[in-house]
Amino acid sequence: MNPAAKLAGVDLSSKTSGNGKSGHPAFKNGPPRKGPAKVKPATASDWVSGARLRTLPLAVAPVLLGTGAAIVASGPGVYHPVRALLALAVALLLQIGVNYANDYSDGIRGTDAFRVGPARLTGGGVANPRTVLRVALVFFGLAAMAGLTLVILTQYWWLLLVGVVALAAAWFYTGGKKPYGYLGLGEVFVFVFFGPVATAGTTYVQVGDFTTESVFGGVALGLIASAVLMVNNLRDIVPDKAAGKRTLSVRIGSTASRVVFCVFLLVPFVITGFFSVFYPLGIFTFFVLLLALPACLITITATSAKELILALKLTSLAALAYGLLLGLAFAF
Repeated sequence: MNPAAKLAGVDLSSKTSGNGKSGHPAFKNGPPRKGPAKVKPATASDWVSGARLRTLPLAVAPVLLGTGAAIVASGPGVYHPVRALLALAVALLLQIGVNYANDYSDGIRGTDAFRVGPARLTGGGVANPRTVLRVALVFFGLAAMAGLTLVILTQYWWLLLVGVVALAAAWFYTGGKKPYGYLGLGEVFVFVFFGPVATAGTTYVQVGDFTTESVFGGVALGLIASAVLMVNNLRDIVPDKAAGKRTLSVRIGSTASRVVFCVFLLVPFVITGFFSVFYPLGIFTFFVLLLALPACLITITATSAKELILALKLTSLAALAYGLLLGLAFAF
């Protein structure tokens, strides 16, 4: 069995039965056909699972750090809680919308037919594809409403353009004829939108300025978010390759992906060292290494998808802890 296939938890070797069909139990009736499976009634648990809650810390962290940076720029005792909460609403609603949109697009494209993990709503036949699409659009709409409210409050009308670009990036990650997530560009967009855009944007809507804290803090969080996507795609190298999804991990291979993951996850602590010179409480952000270092060790040595899922969870929690602790260091 191919080691990479073992990592993904599936044997995609050329073993066949006498009738020429795949010998793998999951494919006993031949290779998986593209398109969603027969629709079954979706439960509340299915919809919660489809929201992919483990990705939400990546949306919360930039708002926490960006708000801390805004407090520094505003001066003592000055807060903008309503604007901060609206920024959080935009981030969370947009992320949930992205997750449902990815479920829909991957499902109708047939990519999820190669999945060996938990079934998706569309690809697993758990929900009607159009229903999944409608739910995704509802969350996009709610994110847009929160964003519009924020723009009206701040009068920064040019941010409407940023919102349109963010929505387009959310959809075309896996949607459209040539989704950029299938071209190995996912990490680039994740870095930009979960990093500098989200963090510096949160600061800007509160104080009307981009600061060193928000920009470099955004770079750090963007790298951690890219690490989350990298370890996720590392887990899925074999099924993604079979589905024609050319993620960065598929392009550079398993070994290089592990190294890049560690670089993405550890470079932010160099930025922490820089900020700790000016913000003494920033040193507490190094405690996040208690999550980051085990995630690196697990990823480097992992031989199963289960181990990489654990690394993904640790990395996602590291992003949240990093944003919280560095944000508090800025604020206090």
